[in-house]
Amino acid sequence: MRSIRKPAITVIAASAALATLAGCSAGSGGAAPTDKYVDGGDFVLALSADPGSLDPQMSAGGALFAVSKFAYDNLVSVDDKGEIGSQLAKDWKVDGTTVTMTLNDGITCSDGTDFTAQTAADNITWVADPANKSPFLGAYLPAGATAAASGSTLTVTLATPAPFVLQGLANLPMVCDAGLKDRSSLASATNGTGPYVLDKATPNDSYTYSVNKKYAWGPNGATTEEKGLPATVTARIVTNETTAANLLLSGDVNAATIIGPDRDRIEAANLFETKTPAVIGEQWFNQAKGHPAFDPAVRLALTQALDLAQLQKVITSDKGEAATALAVLPPSGCTYDAVKGSVPATDLNGAKAALDDAGWVAGADGIRAKDGKPLAVSFQYANALGAAGAAAAELATNAWKELGVQVDAKQQDDTTLAGTLFSGGPWDIAWIPVNVSSPDQLVGFLSGAAAPNGANFASIDNADYSAAVTSAMGMTGTEGCDTWKSAEAALYQAADVVPFANSVVPTFGKNAEFSVLGNIEPMSIRMLG
Repeated sequence: MRSIRKPAITVIAASAALATLAGCSAGSGGAAPTDKYVDGGDFVLALSADPGSLDPQMSAGGALFAVSKFAYDNLVSVDDKGEIGSQLAKDWKVDGTTVTMTLNDGITCSDGTDFTAQTAADNITWVADPANKSPFLGAYLPAGATAAASGSTLTVTLATPAPFVLQGLANLPMVCDAGLKDRSSLASATNGTGPYVLDKATPNDSYTYSVNKKYAWGPNGATTEEKGLPATVTARIVTNETTAANLLLSGDVNAATIIGPDRDRIEAANLFETKTPAVIGEQWFNQAKGHPAFDPAVRLALTQALDLAQLQKVITSDKGEAATALAVLPPSGCTYDAVKGSVPATDLNGAKAALDDAGWVAGADGIRAKDGKPLAVSFQYANALGAAGAAAAELATNAWKELGVQVDAKQQDDTTLAGTLFSGGPWDIAWIPVNVSSPDQLVGFLSGAAAPNGANFASIDNADYSAAVTSAMGMTGTEGCDTWKSAEAALYQAADVVPFANSVVPTFGKNAEFSVLGNIEPMSIRMLG
């Protein structure tokens, strides 16, 4: 195996949902010596939302991304230092716009068939086809990529240089042949090469996986013979964070992310814990024609009406800090503050004046209207933000009402909300953080074809951002960081997307320990006696 290490190059560490916030981090509190590991346990993970369809390449929802890791592998892996390692591929090389990989021998699928280089090529071809509407196109796989196989060798040809291509492929789940031929079969079953196989699916309740005892091609050669690896994994749907905290303390679940007010009592219990910085407050506007935020004056006014500093304190339960950039999960490819001085400052009177100038005039009832149409917005926010998220959403709603906006606020689970966004469904404002480690992984979400034909769910069309991205994509590693910073600043200045809060997001464990890289890494789980 040849390991490629590039300074400051990182991997996309989460999808478009809060459920996959946690980045790679070390555990603390409650950690046990290795002689305390026990075999044959059942590891129970609390998820804040049901994953919906289990097709791993058809949704960017966080719950699906979390469970897909148990049943599906990627071509390569990435560690907490950003170093690329083996997984399905044992050797790899990037030469300009050509990526060449050699697959491991003897890889088998859960149905007993072989996983070959041709299977990998077919996966890439399917995701690369815009007609299939995979949200991973442009995020994990560069647009325009093609793939071919010869024996055990996979060759991926890129349309243009992609500075973080390996990090993207380290997050693109690979499906076996039968699943590729019949996508409908993946909705409620799994067909991959991963360390676990789905045994039972009970939507909105739980998903149970059993260990694949033949698995021997994990990250850097990991196998399921590791001591302490659980025999079964159960993803249990727990939509209420207080309930999840109670289940964790009682030992009925072994892992849960707790970010709201219950966090204090969980921390006091001295459980195993991982921590990572992540964007937790992020505001998006639907800029499709016919929606209020299509008007730049409306986006700016809706942003100026908010006290973002206060929202940051509330949504993080006063444990976070101001947002700095879109890609902050460690190990981060670029470190900068593009938010300060770029996001419009709080100015309620200025926001009112801007709407007046744009023709949105307040009526006798205080609601603004233009050409007889009231300024009404649908505001949706993820339930994974917990009670703190609901409190922050209430503050924002009140501020917009004071501005003269009619607001219909609704909390949704992250799977439903992601489905609404990517299907082009009815929404105007959304709070759903999209967490990554490298800025190029967000390009497909911030430009290009709009949903449902592409991943650009907010219908953003920012010429300054796109021009800067074109320049940055031709640079290597940290060479492009200043240009990526300029690209992000252009988005904030136009209020295309408004990050307003970062937090150190904890994932707690009881009777188990694990590492987290985007989600819990299956091969890192160890059950404790």
